[in-house]
Amino acid sequence: MTRRLLISYLSLAALVLLCLEIPLGFVYSRGEREQVVNAAKDEAESVSAYAALSLAAGRAERDLPARVAHCAQRIGGKVVIVAASGATLATSHPVDTSVSGALADRPGIAAALRGTSTVDVRTSTIGGVEYLSVAAPVGQEARPVGAVWLTVPTRTVHERVHHVWLLLALGGLAVLTAVAVVGFAFARWAGRPIRELEQATHELGEGSGRFTPVTITKGPPEVRSLAAAFNRTAARFAHLLASQRAFAGEASHQLKTPLAALRLRLENLEPDVAARARGSLTAAVTETDRLARMVEHLLAMARLEEHAAIPATVDLGAVCAERHRTWQPLFAREDVSLVLFAGSVGPVLAVPGAVEQIMDNLLSNALRASPPGSTVTIELRMPAPPRRALRDSRPRWVDLHVTDEGPGMTQEQRARAFDRFWRAPGAPKGGSGLGLALVQRLAHASGGEATLHAAATGGLDVVIRLPSVRPPAEGHAPGADRPRGGRRREAPALPA
Repeated sequence: MTRRLLISYLSLAALVLLCLEIPLGFVYSRGEREQVVNAAKDEAESVSAYAALSLAAGRAERDLPARVAHCAQRIGGKVVIVAASGATLATSHPVDTSVSGALADRPGIAAALRGTSTVDVRTSTIGGVEYLSVAAPVGQEARPVGAVWLTVPTRTVHERVHHVWLLLALGGLAVLTAVAVVGFAFARWAGRPIRELEQATHELGEGSGRFTPVTITKGPPEVRSLAAAFNRTAARFAHLLASQRAFAGEASHQLKTPLAALRLRLENLEPDVAARARGSLTAAVTETDRLARMVEHLLAMARLEEHAAIPATVDLGAVCAERHRTWQPLFAREDVSLVLFAGSVGPVLAVPGAVEQIMDNLLSNALRASPPGSTVTIELRMPAPPRRALRDSRPRWVDLHVTDEGPGMTQEQRARAFDRFWRAPGAPKGGSGLGLALVQRLAHASGGEATLHAAATGGLDVVIRLPSVRPPAEGHAPGADRPRGGRRREAPALPA
């Protein structure tokens, strides 16, 4: 902000200086030129009057050369007095005899000898040098007795003009320097509260719970009002954040313990319940388990929204292998095969702990939906990048497929499957309706995407796409690997 304010101040000052100094420079330049011309005119008239008196007194040969030399030295140019016949009466510089006869033919001198112009000012080039020439007649008769010709190099005029522009430029630079110093001090004064607001906003956005109120006694009134409003809003937000953190930290113990006690009491009632009422007791135990899972998922989503962790590098193959070993006994107990096709796909970017939670939710859903004797497949794929990305040295994504052979979902059901608390009609009992919603939020937080597809085996193919951090040259097709655990079978042709 300080830099932008300073640039705006300097731009405005430079614009004002240009609007003032450019016209002023042209005015001064024209004034300097007129001053030189007027000085040459005065000198020409003075020498003309002196020459007229010298010619009338007969002292031209004695007095004119000294007068001409003195005048030429004073104006920094050349002075020549020409008689009416064209002869040179006096000159400040040697004149070639071949040129002296042609002096009377010069336009300015010829006009002065004819008496048609009292003073004639012209610009001419002599010997490659540009001169400002002034010619004045000698004598006031109808036919002058001679003419005075003064030539001043235009370099003198240009030097004066350049001197004027240099003074204006130095003055403008001094003004811009003063504006920069004053503007920088003002910009720092005006921007200090904004910087404090920015720092406080970053602290508040990190979710650390620490919040330092911003000083509201500095800066312009608008900034002080903004700081006061920010302090009120940030204090309320920090209070809400602390309340949510306290709830997320305490609700797990406060809710899980009664649910566990309730389930234990229901199980202890089984010996005392009549046979016709045991179905209701089993349903109550199932609903208790469902409520426990729902509480677990709600707390997980609350923690995810609270922390908003930054994705880090995760070894996807290692995590899948570890979850495969953990879940395989549970699948074997339900007579469902759990097969892992873990190719060398390399690390991916994911929120810490997200892949584990995604795998647990997907495998739990797949186990409930899979009939005995069926197979659940975990497969890692590295899809080929699109043609426009072939030149990219890094792959875009790694796909994690969890495929079951259950009843699957229709297209309309798959469109709603990620909604919170939504359950497909006829879904197995015990689901909370939050598992897929949590999976999608974890995938989005990791920079990826979760989608549902119809599997070729009739079940559901859940695809979790995560960003890869591995060059494509190191990978190979994971489908060629041998499955770990369960029955050996070929990987089904699933849509990517």
